Amino acid sequence: MTKEITVKVKPKFLKKYKSGFPLIMKDAIDSKGQEMKEGMVVTLVDEHDSFIGKGYVGKQNKGFGWIVTKNPAEAINNLFFKRKLEQAFTKRTSMFDHEETNAYRVFNGEGDGIGGLIIDFYDGYYVIQWYSEGIFAFQKEIIESILQQANCKGIYEKKRFDTGGHYIDGDDFVGGTPAQFPLIVKENGMNIAVDLNDGAMVGVFLDQRDVRFQIRKTYAKDKEVLNTFSYTGVFSVAAALGGARKTTSVDLAKRSLPKTIEQFSVNNIDYEEHDIIVEDVFAYFKYAKRKEKKFDLIVLDPPSFARSKQRRFSVATDYTALLEEVLAITNENGMVVASTNYSGFGMEKFKQFINQACKNQKRKYSVVEQYSLPKDFKTHPQYKEGNYLKVVFIQLQN
Repeated sequence: MTKEITVKVKPKFLKKYKSGFPLIMKDAIDSKGQEMKEGMVVTLVDEHDSFIGKGYVGKQNKGFGWIVTKNPAEAINNLFFKRKLEQAFTKRTSMFDHEETNAYRVFNGEGDGIGGLIIDFYDGYYVIQWYSEGIFAFQKEIIESILQQANCKGIYEKKRFDTGGHYIDGDDFVGGTPAQFPLIVKENGMNIAVDLNDGAMVGVFLDQRDVRFQIRKTYAKDKEVLNTFSYTGVFSVAAALGGARKTTSVDLAKRSLPKTIEQFSVNNIDYEEHDIIVEDVFAYFKYAKRKEKKFDLIVLDPPSFARSKQRRFSVATDYTALLEEVLAITNENGMVVASTNYSGFGMEKFKQFINQACKNQKRKYSVVEQYSLPKDFKTHPQYKEGNYLKVVFIQLQN
């Protein structure tokens, strides 16, 4: 039986938690010497012992755990997880029935009521991401609930509860029938090759689905496209399918070359008609300026933090300078798709970075579209950090 403890919320944090804030922060609670072990059920009360919420202890870089119910009588057990998953899956009914897309998120952490738990769906295969040992303590209950789904072919998992949330390497297959890789999934009719058992990332970032579709549908035709920090090149494939004259994919990781070739190939596109470059993106910018290369559309979606032999990069401090580099190689009436998944600031702050970069480069512009997370990435109204994605389509002007 799971041990349960009770902790008090400090007075200055009461309003925040009573309004529904789900993250149990270390500084907000007074456990009075109680040992808070991973997976323990924890009840939060005020100074008068009045109930605030119930959750679990799961230490990660964000906090000490998550509140998962406001009902003091609700037990956190197999039935609880079964009910939460069923509710989340029901909300995605339109996704399950989508003929052109069979890869999407089916459970998005605190947005679906259980922080620290992410579940993605890839054509019958479920991939669970555990963000703490605390939520992993409920592995049996959660996996049993998923295996009961009629469309479940198999389950893979990603343990991300090492120091700093890093992925713990190992065999990720946990149940059902193993998939054959690459597994070809569909996104708005586009083929994407994924490998669910090849490290922390599977080959595509599902949160950019709407952005890729819009590039393909509206902006790529007859354009010279540069995809920076290109990973497996899925943005490039979307642009090529949208009629781009040529795409150039640049990423420092050596694996980006064969993975990008694979993505072009599963869509019956001749990858030799496109450039796939393994190089530091900043070095490529210097090369492009030296050769006076210009692009009509540039996708800029860097990691929040990156390090190479030459430099360190942080979105929070370096995005403006990075965007200036991009603007220098963008045609006069070109477009930049500026994106970040950094949760430390909101859309308005991100737009300030964009405005400053354009001002520094003396480039006039207009914002023609902006995106946040797609509908399957459900977010919590009291946890703004969970709505992390910010994408702005910048139309440059003479």
